[in-house]
Amino acid sequence: MEDVLTEMPPPSRFSKEDLNNFTPPSPPLPSPFLLFSSLNNPLRSSLLIIALSSPSLSVLNNVATKTLIGTLILPEIPLSGNSIEPSLRDKSCNIYTLNDADESVILVSVQYSVSVERSHAVAKLLIGEQIIPEKVLILDSVQSRNFRGKLLPDETFAFKLETSSERKGHSDGSSSSPLLKGLDYFPSGSMVDGLAAALLSRCQMRNIKGTLCVSWPEFGGSGVPMVKSILKEILPSLEFRMNSDGEDEYFKLGQIKDNPFDSELYT
Repeated sequence: MEDVLTEMPPPSRFSKEDLNNFTPPSPPLPSPFLLFSSLNNPLRSSLLIIALSSPSLSVLNNVATKTLIGTLILPEIPLSGNSIEPSLRDKSCNIYTLNDADESVILVSVQYSVSVERSHAVAKLLIGEQIIPEKVLILDSVQSRNFRGKLLPDETFAFKLETSSERKGHSDGSSSSPLLKGLDYFPSGSMVDGLAAALLSRCQMRNIKGTLCVSWPEFGGSGVPMVKSILKEILPSLEFRMNSDGEDEYFKLGQIKDNPFDSELYT
């Protein structure tokens, strides 16, 4: 006679999928939204710069002539622990205007990781609705898991990806010049994922001249001077401040954001 205490139980009449049908679905997350100090009409700018990588966040944090005008709220990101004044230690997405008489430039510092499920919603908020730019520059890092080739920790380099309207603007004989000069295109077979891919896709959909610059190393001080030189070439009048502790908080923190989520790919 079988021992009911020690014998394996009979298989369930329900499959795992059937059992999941009895589990109530998780409530949907609230939508992300923009919060501005004062805004009556959509913001229009000649250039929108969005910093995602740690080196680019460090550089934008030290831009001297910028004014905070708003923030992007992602409800699942807690605001507790954030400082009153903008800091690299905060989990925030602040929006600034650059005090430049020649150009209307908007800067965005994304200091938290955005999951793939939220990337397109965030990209939609930043490009084409309340913020309408003529050109977009996205600054991110090369992800070693997505790069087809060998990456050495002491190497420093950058590549670019462009939307069709940006590439067409400087390849059809018109007077328009590329936003990033002297950079090679991202190698074939390598991929960019996450929010950077969603932002560039958004530019492509809206027929906006968009450029994605990915740099290496992902972390470390050697990437900061390279990103700074790229921005100075685009905006020669850009001024930076120095902290009394050295270059800036970036070198203390090492890694500003959490590890990125797995996400969709843009090739």
